[in-house]
This record gives sequence, structure tokens and C-alpha cells, in this order.
Amino acid sequence: MTPALEMRGITKAFPGVLANDHIDFTAERAEIHGLLGENGAGKTVLMSIFYGLYRPDEGKILLNGEEVEMDSPATAMRHGIGMVHQHFMLVPSLTVAENIVLGREPTKNGVLLDREKMLKEVKECCQMYRLEVDLEAPVHSLSVGVQQRVEVLKALYRGADILILDEPTAVLTPQEVEELFNAARALKGEGKTVIFISHKLKEVLAI
Repeated sequence: MTPALEMRGITKAFPGVLANDHIDFTAERAEIHGLLGENGAGKTVLMSIFYGLYRPDEGKILLNGEEVEMDSPATAMRHGIGMVHQHFMLVPSLTVAENIVLGREPTKNGVLLDREKMLKEVKECCQMYRLEVDLEAPVHSLSVGVQQRVEVLKALYRGADILILDEPTAVLTPQEVEELFNAARALKGEGKTVIFISHKLKEVLAI
């Protein structure tokens, strides 16, 4: 079976640092794939190349067996790739639902936000992936763990089939870590690929 993702010979250098040196990486459909290494090992750089944040100096990327050029995160999203960064990209003053649809808001008459449709679509997304959250709550009122859940939902709402979680447990309580693991298992059950970046061996073995 063709892998969901292949990266072949990926090399990326920054001034004075060779971050990735001819890296080969493969992830299958419907699996949770741990990307494990010490801080500074180049894990996030590799996945940032896949997500279109950096351009590789050498190497190529294949999605479902076909070579693709990831020249921006917008391109990556169009290809069904989502990334939840260590530092969240949410707007604190907006509600959960508004953050999830931001940039893809359903409208009435092509102008006004269709709140009813927005809430319906986001609620369906939450139910499908068993990620419950108060859609009307402003993001600034949420715990870090719930904000992370919103980031995951944002990626899924945009159609992500491959979800990259960058050191996702760094700011979570033990209970929130377990909830995140359950969500990742549910995504795997839905046929999604989850790439779990971590420097914690125990967590990678657990998930």
C-alpha cells in the first residue's frame, strides 16, 4: 500500500546549523507516528518543511505516492495537512466556533456571517471526532488544554487527513495528556494520520 506521506533525502541548513541531513521519513494512513528526539534535533524543522513553512535545500515530498511541492502552509492545507504548533495561533477575543471557521466563514448573501450554519458545522465536526468544547466560549477564557483542542478542531474543520502535533503535551496536565491521547486514537480510528513530535520516550511509547 502507498504511504500517506514520504519525505526523501530532505536537507535543510540555516547559517551555522545543518538542521536536517538527508532525512527519509514515511508515515502510513491511519497510524499515530512518533517523531522522537532531543530538543534541537531537527524534528520540528522537518515537519515545518512538510507543512510549507520552510523550503528544503534538497529532497522531495510525496503524498499518496505523488510528488508535491509544499511552498506555503496554504498549499499544505489544500493537500489535507494540518499542524498544531507549540504556540497556539488563536484569536483570544473570538469564540471557539469563530476561531475554528476563521478564514472559511459560512456567509449569508455572501457578506454576513451565518452564525447558525457556523455552529451547526462546527458542532458536527466536534461530534465526529469526539472533541467536546463550548463553542460559544471566548478563547481567552479557556484552559491551555482546551485551546489545544480548538487548534486540533481548526485543522480538522479545514479537512486535514494528516495532523502534525508539535510537542503537544508540553503545557498539559496529566488528565489533559490522556484526553489528547484519546483524541489521537479516535483520529487514527477515522483513518487519519497523526504525527506526534516529542522528546519524551515514555509518551511516545504510550501513544
